[in-house]
Amino acid sequence: MLTVFGIKSCDTCRRARKYFAENDIEFRFHDVRDDGLDIQMLERWAGRIDWVKLLNKQSLTWRKIPEVDRADMSKSRAFALMIENPTLVKRPVLESEQFIAVGFSEKRFSEFWKNTA
Repeated sequence: MLTVFGIKSCDTCRRARKYFAENDIEFRFHDVRDDGLDIQMLERWAGRIDWVKLLNKQSLTWRKIPEVDRADMSKSRAFALMIENPTLVKRPVLESEQFIAVGFSEKRFSEFWKNTA
């Protein structure tokens, strides 16, 4: 089962959810703000993908963090910030047993899905 981790108000998450629904791809949506984000999730994702890809440095939340706190970012500091501010997670995180991806590209996902479905 595919799980989409994101935020309900995120445009990219909405596009991904719409694509999956229109293409009859079964998925579960997990809102990281409403349903929670914990260190076990972040560690599990980081075990499959570089933790740096999980950190959304384009977000307004990131820009609000003082420069001194953003410098020399480590995995543990990044994870602590993401747990405190779930909008720092680049969205959506798409996770299944065979697949993990950060962000959504219809083309990239459809190519992957053809090869695994």
